[in-house]
Amino acid sequence: MDGLASQSDPPSSSTLPTAGFQGRAESSDKSIQPPANCNLLHKFSAFNKFILYENKLRFYIVASNASDSRHRIVKIDRTSQTDVVVVEDDTDYSGKQMSNMLKMLEDGNKGSGGLGKARVIFGIAGFVKFTAGWYMIVISKRSVVALLGGHYLYHCENTEMIPVPSNHKIERPAEEQRLVNMFKQVDMSKNFYFSYSYDITSTLQNNLTKPERFNSTRWPFNDRYVWNFHMIAAPLKDSPVTSVRRPWLLPLIHGHVDQAKLTVLGRVVFVTLIARRSRHYAGARYLTRGVNEEGNVANEVETEQIVSEALTTPFYFPPAGPSAGEYQRRPSPQYTSYVQYRGSIPIYWTQETTSMTPRPPIEISVVDPFYVAASRHFDDLFARYGAPITVLNLIKRREPQPRESKLLDEYTQCVKYLNQFLPDEYKMVYRAWDMSRAYKEKTQDVISYLEDIAEVSIQMTGFFHSGVEPLAHCLHNGNFEENEHCRRSILLQNGVCRTNCVDCLDRTNAAQFVFGKRALGHQLYALGVVASPNLPFDSDAVNMLTEMYHDHGDTIALQYTGSALVNRVETYRRMPHWNSHSRDIIENIRRFYANSLLDADKQAAINLFLGVAAERSLVLPPKRGQYQKWFQKRHLQVLYDVMECSSALCDFVNVGGEFWAEYYRPLLFTSLGKHFAYSMNSTLKLPGKTLKDIAYSPFLPHSTHPTHHPRLMAGVRRWIGTYPSSQHGFSKKALSSKQEVLKSDLPSTDDPRSSAALAKRLLHPDVPVEEQTEYLKYVDQCFALLEACNDEAEPEDKEIYERFVRKSKGVVEEGNSLDIYVTYVRTMEAEDVGTCEEDLVATYEQWLG
Repeated sequence: MDGLASQSDPPSSSTLPTAGFQGRAESSDKSIQPPANCNLLHKFSAFNKFILYENKLRFYIVASNASDSRHRIVKIDRTSQTDVVVVEDDTDYSGKQMSNMLKMLEDGNKGSGGLGKARVIFGIAGFVKFTAGWYMIVISKRSVVALLGGHYLYHCENTEMIPVPSNHKIERPAEEQRLVNMFKQVDMSKNFYFSYSYDITSTLQNNLTKPERFNSTRWPFNDRYVWNFHMIAAPLKDSPVTSVRRPWLLPLIHGHVDQAKLTVLGRVVFVTLIARRSRHYAGARYLTRGVNEEGNVANEVETEQIVSEALTTPFYFPPAGPSAGEYQRRPSPQYTSYVQYRGSIPIYWTQETTSMTPRPPIEISVVDPFYVAASRHFDDLFARYGAPITVLNLIKRREPQPRESKLLDEYTQCVKYLNQFLPDEYKMVYRAWDMSRAYKEKTQDVISYLEDIAEVSIQMTGFFHSGVEPLAHCLHNGNFEENEHCRRSILLQNGVCRTNCVDCLDRTNAAQFVFGKRALGHQLYALGVVASPNLPFDSDAVNMLTEMYHDHGDTIALQYTGSALVNRVETYRRMPHWNSHSRDIIENIRRFYANSLLDADKQAAINLFLGVAAERSLVLPPKRGQYQKWFQKRHLQVLYDVMECSSALCDFVNVGGEFWAEYYRPLLFTSLGKHFAYSMNSTLKLPGKTLKDIAYSPFLPHSTHPTHHPRLMAGVRRWIGTYPSSQHGFSKKALSSKQEVLKSDLPSTDDPRSSAALAKRLLHPDVPVEEQTEYLKYVDQCFALLEACNDEAEPEDKEIYERFVRKSKGVVEEGNSLDIYVTYVRTMEAEDVGTCEEDLVATYEQWLG
């Protein structure tokens, strides 16, 4: 409890200092001692608190770490109308030194009003310029959404635009205001995420196994998923090239981040879902389709599923023992991740929206026999994820009016053409399956078929695990010692599954959920949490993952189409909610309205936000590649090698994990309710759950009853057994006594038409004895039928059966049976049976025999 209470979430704005760092810094310096032999401590220590001072001539930004032991200062000039002049001081100041620095700045700026009033901000998203003068975008509000290895991931709750020039002169105010309003249509308070100490733009495998990947680049992040990259790069394009991260400039991703925890009999497992939307060829649904000439596809989203056990918070374990003068740590084996990819079909195709139809026709605008744009796209996938690549195409195969099927034929031919030039071991695995038709015709179990595809894909690409195989697997198999069959190295994911439908929304999200559900089983199995990677549906773990993928799909759909998902996972499981049909109709109407009337303004706002017009004029036309050697051989090499990544992982945890002194604050008392790890969503917070369910496994299905239907007679017996009968306590004597009571209550007046007599009859309705007797016979008949089904047949049926048996044995019945038979036969038509006397006798003897 002491350790948990001393861990602090990021302080709110009310606890951040505004002036005077001296007292708190001195106490922090005494309580927190970083390792003396860690030379790169300052490089990885994060600044997560910022104070903005403003006067007429300059902005001053003071950046501080969580423990207030390190401070830096940045100066931004406000006198220039055309350029952003930033002066960065890379010197780290203590609290006392920064306090003296602020006093000197206050004295030196008395002519311009001093430092001005201090205000707390949480970072700068960048700078933007329209017609005249620059604006600074500051993050004024944030909220914690995830905790990953001790690193907090934040959601941007609110931003503000502050003019940089103090005398902002605007020559065209109407045009300036129009562009400002258009820029604000991209709501930065929704679905934008950042982190101070963790690279949220890259996958967990990249962050842990390739920490030096940005040494030769200008920016220390993956700019493909940084939506404010234009606001960061454009104003600083003339600054010197450096890979040192500017702590006050925060890269923002656009997509979705969600985290929840599994409570497994006292063990806590974090499940994190991160979706990163690409800034290349981004836009609205009908206005960005297919692929562009650079090989970037529309609606490109990278989804990462991270599963980790919260045994320890950081990415490392403490040293196993005293080392010889070195500060050695062990990588934590409690982290796993699996990456999926979605994107539009990489061919040139469009949909005309001027006809105002709900489903515009699909047209293949450019027919490229060499598929140059698609080749660039797949070569980029090989470079980013490695091989093999699985292509899961879920569009329709047969339609009354060819629409999606046009894309199916062209896409199939595209993959077939590109595959013929790849080596056999690197060929793309192409799977085309009409998911919609399989669901409607009920010819296949959609979820089971997708699970089979997911299992094959995961076996091919693998997933990331930062440790060796747990000893629990050996114990489960009866081996009490590790043998050569146990995995003694980390797991790496080489390759990716690329999923698409037409919009990459409904069917794609359902398929990615099935892949995520299958990957979750393997990830939990690799962590030693479950004994088998097969997780049943209707369990708490899968239900929680389903809700996470629902939120994930709704967010992606709202960003691309303006409406939530139409067909959810329950639809393909044939378990729709009672209001799903009406909800689907509403979402379809909302999607049609947004795509028809709002997409043009939305596309213009996205282009302005991303700086697409400015970038298009600078980017040179892509160089045409070779038609056969469309790929680069170095991209087909193993992207993640086990030996190299293991060594890099050990280096990372020994150098890049020094944030712990900032996350763990032993002198700070914090209540449990303020901890994000304590208050995040979990399986114990699902509807209907209580604290008693902490002893219930989240991997057990809720429905334990047999799935077969009961027999008909058993149901009839249960139904009749609920009603009384003459044989079960409902005797005629009781009826007669009740009848006598009812008769005694009848009015004694001689006139049955009087009001009193009518009221008596209405208050005490009378059932005649004949109807009661008939009802008792009916009930007794039903029970007699049940007893006959259990014991023997009715007497009449039994007699007929015994006569048939005697007749089959040749026993002649009493009386002239031959005469009876002859009379019977003569009554039939002549053409059916002959009337000869001898023939009748012969036939009768044969009948007896």
